[in-house]
Formats: sequence, C-alpha cells, structure tokens
Amino acid sequence: MGRDTIADIITSIRNADMNRKGTVRIASTNITENIVKILLREGFIQNVRKHRENKKAFLVLTLQHRRNSKGQYRTVLTLKRISRPGLRIYSNYQRIPRILGGMGIVILSTSQGIMTDREARLERIGGEVLCYIW
Repeated sequence: MGRDTIADIITSIRNADMNRKGTVRIASTNITENIVKILLREGFIQNVRKHRENKKAFLVLTLQHRRNSKGQYRTVLTLKRISRPGLRIYSNYQRIPRILGGMGIVILSTSQGIMTDREARLERIGGEVLCYIW
C-alpha cells in the first residue's frame, strides 16, 4: 500500500504552523508542487524554494504568521484532508462546497489538473475533492 503524500504535506504544514516554525521542508512531487503553487497564489504561504539534497528534491516553504495586538502568534492556516486513499470523494462543479462562504478554498484534482474551487466552477468541471483550506 502506498503512502498518502497529500496527507503528509498537509500534516507537515499544519504541525509547523501550530509550533510557530518559520519554514517547513516537504518532498517534491508533481502533486505537491501544484498544491504549493495554489497555496502561494492564494496567499496562505509567503515563499517557496526548491532544494536538492543527495539526488532528492525538496520544497522549502516559508509560512505566514500574523501577530495580534499583544504580540502573540496566531495561526493562519487550517487544512483538512477530505478525499483519502480509502475513501475517495468526488464532486461535480455544481456541488463543490463553499468554505466559510467563499473565504476558504477547496483544492480539486480535475481532468485538467489541480485547481481551486473557483477555477473549477468557472471551467464547469468537477473532480476529486482533495482538501479544504481556510
């Protein structure tokens, strides 16, 4: 049985965010690169660097933190894995859920690549619901 790389990167980002780490290193695959591009484009992470070490490629993500008035850190990201290897969840474009009334995003794997819920509604295509981010 294979590993769930999407759940691994979601867990790594969530743990680094909760522990106030500035950066997190994840394995680089095509799926993870596409998900990280969406996170960067939507403003959930600050920066992405590609790093090679012993013939293996890694992505180094710089996370974004907010300070409130008392100087404490608040986490920015809330990530939730929806479709998993044991239970795949699919949705057509009309039934793609809206997270926080459109404030969050849904990442979908469609026949035209990995995209957000807004892009999938505009293209009028559905797919596998990978995760929710808000």
